[in-house]
Amino acid sequence: MNRTRASGRTVGGLRTLSLQAPAVTLLLLWMIVPLGMTVWFSFQRYNLLMPEMTGFAGWENYEYLLTDPALWSAMSTTLLLVGSVLVITVVGGTLLAVLFQQEFAGRGIARVLAISPFFVMPTVSALVWKNMMMHPSNGVLAWLSQSLGLPALDWFSSLPLTSIIIIVSWQWLPFALLILLTAMQSLDEDQVEAARMDGAGPLAIFFFITLPHLKRAISVVIMIEMIFLLTIFAEIFVTTSGGPGLATTNLAYLIYIQALLDFDVGLASAGGVVAIILANIVAIFLVRMVAKNLED
Repeated sequence: MNRTRASGRTVGGLRTLSLQAPAVTLLLLWMIVPLGMTVWFSFQRYNLLMPEMTGFAGWENYEYLLTDPALWSAMSTTLLLVGSVLVITVVGGTLLAVLFQQEFAGRGIARVLAISPFFVMPTVSALVWKNMMMHPSNGVLAWLSQSLGLPALDWFSSLPLTSIIIIVSWQWLPFALLILLTAMQSLDEDQVEAARMDGAGPLAIFFFITLPHLKRAISVVIMIEMIFLLTIFAEIFVTTSGGPGLATTNLAYLIYIQALLDFDVGLASAGGVVAIILANIVAIFLVRMVAKNLED
């Protein structure tokens, strides 16, 4: 039972709730209003090129979207992009974290240089790779190929999705390194020394001591990266524009095409709802995985 103090304050949590209510209400409105509008437009006929076509469309937008091969191509591209980047960043980040944990000359400078790509804006990163690294005539990779007597490769025409995966992995690898290297700082060195004294080699120490210690940090890296990787857009927009064909069109870029190139707001909103459902499915899986690791 709540009891009111002489000062007017309430015991039992009511005063706390009254202080939290404005912030929570604003946060809910900030999330629910855009979501509600997206759901509403997904059931409407709303094409900016044909303003006379209006009214309730029912499930028409969803039926068209789910029978469109572009949607399934975009979803498979999204899953392939996310999965490939996660494997590269988690494996590479773990190995680099172990490497940078060792003592060597210039370790501090090397750590800063290794982490710095994460702070480069996605648009700038894509432009650097497009014009300076992967350019078929003037790029660094073309110069290396020609130096070895090999023909220069037009990355964005021959290997478009692989090019996007390389660019995104280069940007997110430092993030994984930062989280995993921080986790490495709490590794018990006495345990490692005891394992060495018992005759354990570097591989045994890595698989039976270091890797289990990094399990929680790896789960956090996977959760955070997957949430952001589902919405990759700038790298695709700057380099391939979703092409050739639909080779690099992920779900986020498909929604952009429908909304801002085809001007079909209703269909794009239906795509947005599908993306929200996919993101929530992934989020539920990731939250359970992280919670399980935290319990362990």
